Amino acid sequence: MVSLPDALLASAQRYTALRRDIHQHPEIGFQEFRTSDLVAERLEGWGYSVTRGLGGTGVVGQLKRGSGARKLGLRADMDALPIQETTGLPYASCHTGLMHACGHDGHTAMLLAAAEHLATGGQFDGTLNLIFQPAEESLGGARKMMEDGLFDRFPCDAIFAMHNLPGFRPGQLLLREGATMASSENVLVHLEGIGGHGAMPHLGADPVVAGASIVMALQTIVSRNVAPLQMAVITVGAFQAGVANNVIPQQATLKLSVRALDRGVRELLRRRIVELVEAQAQSYGVQASVEFLPGYPVLVNTGAETALAREIAMELVGPDNVILQTEALTGSEDFAYMLEAVPGSYLFIGNGDAATGGHGACMVHNPNYDFEDRNIPIGAAFWVRLTERFLAP
Repeated sequence: MVSLPDALLASAQRYTALRRDIHQHPEIGFQEFRTSDLVAERLEGWGYSVTRGLGGTGVVGQLKRGSGARKLGLRADMDALPIQETTGLPYASCHTGLMHACGHDGHTAMLLAAAEHLATGGQFDGTLNLIFQPAEESLGGARKMMEDGLFDRFPCDAIFAMHNLPGFRPGQLLLREGATMASSENVLVHLEGIGGHGAMPHLGADPVVAGASIVMALQTIVSRNVAPLQMAVITVGAFQAGVANNVIPQQATLKLSVRALDRGVRELLRRRIVELVEAQAQSYGVQASVEFLPGYPVLVNTGAETALAREIAMELVGPDNVILQTEALTGSEDFAYMLEAVPGSYLFIGNGDAATGGHGACMVHNPNYDFEDRNIPIGAAFWVRLTERFLAP
């Protein structure tokens, strides 16, 4: 591994302490008040022009150097999850039912460490926009910041973000050009039947039977409508109906998670779900409606920006610690909204595998997960080198 800047190595202990402080005080989406205060105070102390309130609790720190016209955006997410932590760590969450189970505490610490280094000794010519985003976890904080004028007020020629990834060695960097994370669609299927006595089903129209048929039929969309070399997922995660064994309920609801790695496939899934649900319901004499809740689009990394990120990664950690074209993930990420507006790239840093063990190897969104602190100086060094290369004098 290439040696890291001495200043980042010297600050590693301070930023580990900061990360653990954030971990101990988790805040869910749009309620990151303490975290955004912490971020804003530090950025202001280093000389950044700080804007607060975008997306509710979002923070943007801007630093201009020289007369360069280029503008770079770096983004970190800040929110935690409604999960009860079970790590038993001395800095475990002090808020019941909340924890940083996805490493956003680490992402914030990495970008702050880079922010300090760039403010005190960074060599660049242009505008650096550091974006600390609220509510990434299924609440669309990125889109909310954009609706509040993020890129109108802080235009960027390119934008980058980094997320930790359990299953890979700490410090290993993984990149991918093209579709990298799946779209995420949350779908509600409402079924309206005719309730009645369970002993006289012929007098009703049973939404449970219709729903059961729909659950099975939905699986044919992926197997028979989506091309075999394309990726798609339709999961029925909830089937809610009735309360008694001898009563045919009036209503039933299905809750679906729908994912794709191609925008065309996403539209195909939407169309076929509606067609299939309506046809199946009609065949059972039941009324149906399909409701699409706000979801995330496909996250697509652009070519030139991913090439630059690969170049920086190879220089920083060496070819043995870089995966140049990692596999796409079926998880979703609202940074996809930003990449629809601005070219850029979203990369991953390994958080731990079976060989390293520990809480860092535990998958995200798990009550036993923890961010790997050894990644803080590596992630910060990546942001520093990327900034100085993209905004080279």
